[in-house]
Amino acid sequence: MFSTLLLDITGNLATITLNRPDKRNAISTAMIAELQSALDEIEMSHARVGILTGSGKAFCAGMDLEMLAAIAQQSPTENQEDSRRMAKMFRRIWSFSKPLIAAVNGAALAGGCGIATLCDFTLAAPEAKFGYTEVKIGFLPAIVSVFLSRQIGEKRTRDLLLTGRILDPAEAKEIGLINEIVPAEKLIQRAKELADILIAASPGSVTRAKRLLTSAAAAGVDADLERAILENARIRCTPDFKEGLASFLEKRKPVWRGDSD
Repeated sequence: MFSTLLLDITGNLATITLNRPDKRNAISTAMIAELQSALDEIEMSHARVGILTGSGKAFCAGMDLEMLAAIAQQSPTENQEDSRRMAKMFRRIWSFSKPLIAAVNGAALAGGCGIATLCDFTLAAPEAKFGYTEVKIGFLPAIVSVFLSRQIGEKRTRDLLLTGRILDPAEAKEIGLINEIVPAEKLIQRAKELADILIAASPGSVTRAKRLLTSAAAAGVDADLERAILENARIRCTPDFKEGLASFLEKRKPVWRGDSD
Protein backbone atom coordinates (compact mmCIF):
# COMPACT_ATOMS: atom_id res chain seq x y z
CA MET A 1 0.00 0.00 0.00
CA PHE A 2 2.83 2.39 0.88
CA SER A 3 6.02 2.75 -1.15
CA THR A 4 8.10 4.89 1.24
CA LEU A 5 7.13 3.54 4.66
CA LEU A 6 5.76 0.57 6.54
CA LEU A 7 2.70 0.77 8.79
CA ASP A 8 1.89 -1.84 11.41
CA ILE A 9 -1.16 -1.51 13.66
CA THR A 10 -1.33 -4.20 16.33
CA GLY A 11 -3.80 -3.71 19.13
CA ASN A 12 -3.27 -0.38 20.84
CA LEU A 13 0.08 0.32 19.17
CA ALA A 14 0.87 1.60 15.68
CA THR A 15 4.37 1.70 14.22
CA ILE A 16 5.44 3.75 11.21
CA THR A 17 8.85 2.84 9.78
CA LEU A 18 10.30 5.20 7.19
CA ASN A 19 11.44 2.69 4.60
CA ARG A 20 13.86 4.08 2.04
CA PRO A 21 17.09 2.72 3.55
CA ASP A 22 19.01 3.05 0.28
CA LYS A 23 18.19 6.80 0.37
CA ARG A 24 18.75 7.10 4.13
CA ASN A 25 14.96 7.48 4.41
CA ALA A 26 15.12 10.88 2.72
CA ILE A 27 11.92 12.87 2.38
CA SER A 28 10.25 12.68 -1.02
CA THR A 29 6.95 14.07 -2.25
CA ALA A 30 5.52 10.57 -1.95
CA MET A 31 6.74 10.22 1.64
CA ILE A 32 5.10 13.52 2.64
CA ALA A 33 1.76 12.26 1.33
CA GLU A 34 2.15 8.73 2.67
CA LEU A 35 3.18 9.83 6.13
CA GLN A 36 0.02 11.88 6.44
CA SER A 37 -2.08 8.99 5.09
CA ALA A 38 -0.50 6.67 7.66
CA LEU A 39 -1.36 9.13 10.44
CA ASP A 40 -4.93 9.24 9.12
CA GLU A 41 -5.12 5.43 9.36
CA ILE A 42 -3.76 5.44 12.89
CA GLU A 43 -6.23 8.12 13.90
CA MET A 44 -9.15 6.05 12.61
CA SER A 45 -7.87 2.82 14.19
CA HIS A 46 -8.04 1.45 17.73
CA ALA A 47 -4.34 2.31 18.23
CA ARG A 48 -3.73 4.62 21.15
CA VAL A 49 -0.04 5.44 20.55
CA GLY A 50 2.21 5.68 17.51
CA ILE A 51 5.94 4.94 17.21
CA LEU A 52 7.87 6.51 14.34
CA THR A 53 11.28 5.10 13.39
CA GLY A 54 13.54 4.50 10.39
CA SER A 55 14.84 1.42 8.59
CA GLY A 56 18.53 0.88 8.04
CA LYS A 57 21.21 3.09 9.57
CA ALA A 58 19.45 6.47 9.31
CA PHE A 59 16.23 7.85 10.76
CA CYS A 60 15.74 10.46 8.03
CA ALA A 61 18.54 12.37 6.33
CA GLY A 62 16.41 15.27 5.11
CA MET A 63 15.09 16.02 1.66
CA ASP A 64 15.70 13.60 -1.20
CA LEU A 65 18.37 14.70 -3.69
CA GLU A 66 16.02 14.28 -6.65
CA MET A 67 13.42 16.41 -4.89
CA LEU A 68 16.05 19.06 -4.20
CA ALA A 69 17.14 19.07 -7.84
CA ALA A 70 13.52 19.43 -8.97
CA ILE A 71 13.01 22.42 -6.66
CA ALA A 72 15.59 24.43 -8.59
CA GLN A 73 13.43 24.15 -11.71
CA GLN A 74 10.11 25.06 -10.10
CA SER A 75 8.15 28.28 -10.52
CA PRO A 76 7.47 30.56 -7.52
CA THR A 77 3.90 29.26 -7.39
CA GLU A 78 5.08 25.65 -7.40
CA ASN A 79 7.60 26.43 -4.68
CA GLN A 80 4.91 27.95 -2.51
CA GLU A 81 2.63 24.93 -3.01
CA ASP A 82 5.53 22.63 -2.16
CA SER A 83 6.35 24.64 0.96
CA ARG A 84 2.73 24.47 2.04
CA ARG A 85 2.73 20.66 1.70
CA MET A 86 5.79 20.44 3.93
CA ALA A 87 4.24 22.79 6.49
CA LYS A 88 1.05 20.72 6.51
CA MET A 89 3.05 17.56 7.24
CA PHE A 90 4.97 19.13 10.13
CA ARG A 91 1.84 20.64 11.63
CA ARG A 92 0.04 17.30 11.34
CA ILE A 93 2.77 15.58 13.34
CA TRP A 94 2.82 18.38 15.94
CA SER A 95 -0.96 18.43 16.42
CA PHE A 96 -1.67 14.70 16.01
CA SER A 97 -4.47 13.63 18.34
CA LYS A 98 -2.66 10.56 19.69
CA PRO A 99 0.79 10.46 21.34
CA LEU A 100 3.69 9.95 18.94
CA ILE A 101 7.06 8.55 20.00
CA ALA A 102 10.06 9.01 17.70
CA ALA A 103 12.63 6.22 18.04
CA VAL A 104 15.62 7.82 16.34
CA ASN A 105 17.96 5.05 15.22
CA GLY A 106 20.44 7.17 13.23
CA ALA A 107 20.90 10.50 11.52
CA ALA A 108 17.95 12.89 11.75
CA LEU A 109 18.93 15.92 9.67
CA ALA A 110 17.15 18.97 8.26
CA GLY A 111 13.53 17.98 7.63
CA GLY A 112 14.26 14.60 9.21
CA CYS A 113 15.26 16.36 12.39
CA GLY A 114 11.95 18.18 12.26
CA ILE A 115 10.00 14.92 11.96
CA ALA A 116 11.91 13.43 14.91
CA THR A 117 11.59 16.36 17.27
CA LEU A 118 7.97 17.28 16.57
CA CYS A 119 6.79 14.01 18.05
CA ASP A 120 5.59 14.14 21.67
CA PHE A 121 8.54 12.05 22.81
CA THR A 122 11.92 11.63 21.11
CA LEU A 123 14.15 8.71 22.06
CA ALA A 124 17.56 8.40 20.44
CA ALA A 125 20.22 5.73 20.06
CA PRO A 126 23.81 6.83 20.85
CA GLU A 127 24.56 6.61 17.11
CA ALA A 128 21.91 9.21 16.28
CA LYS A 129 22.77 12.75 15.30
CA PHE A 130 20.66 15.84 14.89
CA GLY A 131 20.95 19.08 12.96
CA TYR A 132 19.19 21.68 10.86
CA THR A 133 21.81 21.87 8.14
CA GLU A 134 19.92 23.92 5.54
CA VAL A 135 22.14 27.03 5.70
CA LYS A 136 25.04 24.96 4.43
CA ILE A 137 23.34 24.65 1.03
CA GLY A 138 21.83 28.13 0.88
CA PHE A 139 18.43 26.94 2.09
CA LEU A 140 16.32 28.00 5.07
CA PRO A 141 14.71 25.82 7.79
CA ALA A 142 11.84 28.30 7.90
CA ILE A 143 8.96 25.94 8.63
CA VAL A 144 10.62 23.96 11.38
CA SER A 145 11.81 27.19 13.05
CA VAL A 146 8.20 27.92 13.98
CA PHE A 147 8.13 24.85 16.22
CA LEU A 148 11.78 24.77 17.28
CA SER A 149 11.80 28.20 18.93
CA ARG A 150 8.82 27.12 21.02
CA GLN A 151 10.55 23.88 22.02
CA ILE A 152 14.02 25.02 23.01
CA GLY A 153 13.87 28.83 23.10
CA GLU A 154 14.99 31.54 20.72
CA LYS A 155 18.68 31.68 21.70
CA ARG A 156 19.26 27.97 21.16
CA THR A 157 17.20 28.06 17.97
CA ARG A 158 19.41 30.83 16.60
CA ASP A 159 22.47 28.73 17.39
CA LEU A 160 21.20 25.65 15.56
CA LEU A 161 19.63 27.36 12.55
CA LEU A 162 22.37 29.93 11.88
CA THR A 163 25.31 27.52 12.23
CA GLY A 164 23.71 24.36 10.82
CA ARG A 165 25.91 22.38 13.18
CA ILE A 166 25.40 18.72 14.09
CA LEU A 167 24.48 17.69 17.63
CA ASP A 168 25.15 14.37 19.31
CA PRO A 169 22.37 12.87 21.44
CA ALA A 170 23.92 14.10 24.70
CA GLU A 171 23.76 17.75 23.64
CA ALA A 172 20.36 17.26 22.03
CA LYS A 173 19.06 15.97 25.37
CA GLU A 174 20.73 18.76 27.31
CA ILE A 175 18.94 21.48 25.32
CA GLY A 176 15.58 19.72 25.33
CA LEU A 177 15.50 18.50 21.75
CA ILE A 178 15.13 14.86 22.79
CA ASN A 179 13.91 13.07 25.92
CA GLU A 180 16.13 10.02 26.36
CA ILE A 181 19.24 8.28 25.05
CA VAL A 182 18.71 4.52 24.75
CA PRO A 183 21.09 1.76 23.59
CA ALA A 184 20.33 0.93 19.97
CA GLU A 185 19.37 -2.66 20.72
CA LYS A 186 16.81 -1.49 23.29
CA LEU A 187 15.44 1.53 21.39
CA ILE A 188 12.19 -0.01 20.14
CA GLN A 189 11.72 -1.90 23.41
CA ARG A 190 11.97 1.36 25.35
CA ALA A 191 9.57 3.06 22.93
CA LYS A 192 7.08 0.26 23.56
CA GLU A 193 7.53 0.59 27.33
CA LEU A 194 6.75 4.29 27.07
CA ALA A 195 3.77 3.46 24.85
CA ASP A 196 2.49 1.08 27.55
CA ILE A 197 2.61 3.88 30.11
CA LEU A 198 0.57 6.11 27.81
CA ILE A 199 -1.88 3.33 26.97
CA ALA A 200 -2.43 2.68 30.69
CA ALA A 201 -3.58 6.28 31.19
CA SER A 202 -7.10 7.50 30.54
CA PRO A 203 -7.48 7.84 26.75
CA GLY A 204 -9.85 10.75 27.20
CA SER A 205 -7.42 12.56 29.49
CA VAL A 206 -4.48 12.03 27.13
CA THR A 207 -6.49 13.25 24.14
CA ARG A 208 -7.73 16.29 26.01
CA ALA A 209 -4.26 17.12 27.32
CA LYS A 210 -2.83 17.00 23.81
CA ARG A 211 -5.71 19.10 22.48
CA LEU A 212 -5.21 21.66 25.25
CA LEU A 213 -1.50 22.01 24.54
CA THR A 214 -2.05 22.31 20.81
CA SER A 215 -4.96 24.73 20.95
CA ALA A 216 -3.09 27.05 23.30
CA ALA A 217 -0.37 27.57 20.69
CA ALA A 218 -2.30 26.96 17.46
CA ALA A 219 -3.14 30.56 16.53
CA GLY A 220 0.46 31.71 16.89
CA VAL A 221 1.82 28.63 15.15
CA ASP A 222 -0.50 29.03 12.18
CA ALA A 223 0.29 32.74 11.76
CA ASP A 224 4.02 32.03 11.94
CA LEU A 225 3.68 29.13 9.49
CA GLU A 226 2.16 31.40 6.85
CA ARG A 227 5.22 33.67 7.05
CA ALA A 228 7.54 30.67 7.05
CA ILE A 229 5.88 29.18 3.96
CA LEU A 230 6.48 32.40 2.03
CA GLU A 231 10.11 32.62 3.17
CA ASN A 232 10.71 28.97 2.37
CA ALA A 233 9.37 29.48 -1.15
CA ARG A 234 11.15 32.81 -1.66
CA ILE A 235 14.65 31.58 -0.83
CA ARG A 236 14.35 28.84 -3.45
CA CYS A 237 14.52 31.51 -6.15
CA THR A 238 17.76 33.08 -4.91
CA PRO A 239 21.20 32.63 -6.56
CA ASP A 240 22.67 31.37 -3.28
CA PHE A 241 20.14 28.55 -3.07
CA LYS A 242 20.83 27.50 -6.64
CA GLU A 243 24.59 27.67 -6.04
CA GLY A 244 24.32 25.81 -2.73
CA LEU A 245 22.23 23.09 -4.31
CA ALA A 246 24.52 22.76 -7.32
CA SER A 247 27.65 22.57 -5.15
CA PHE A 248 26.00 19.97 -2.91
CA LEU A 249 25.01 17.78 -5.84
CA GLU A 250 28.44 18.26 -7.45
CA LYS A 251 30.24 17.64 -4.13
CA ARG A 252 32.22 20.88 -4.22
CA LYS A 253 32.61 23.96 -2.06
CA PRO A 254 29.94 26.60 -2.77
CA VAL A 255 30.80 30.08 -4.04
CA TRP A 256 28.28 32.36 -2.38
CA ARG A 257 27.06 35.60 -3.92
CA GLY A 258 25.47 36.78 -0.70
CA ASP A 259 22.33 38.29 -2.25
CA SER A 260 19.46 36.71 -0.36
CA ASP A 261 16.58 38.58 -2.06
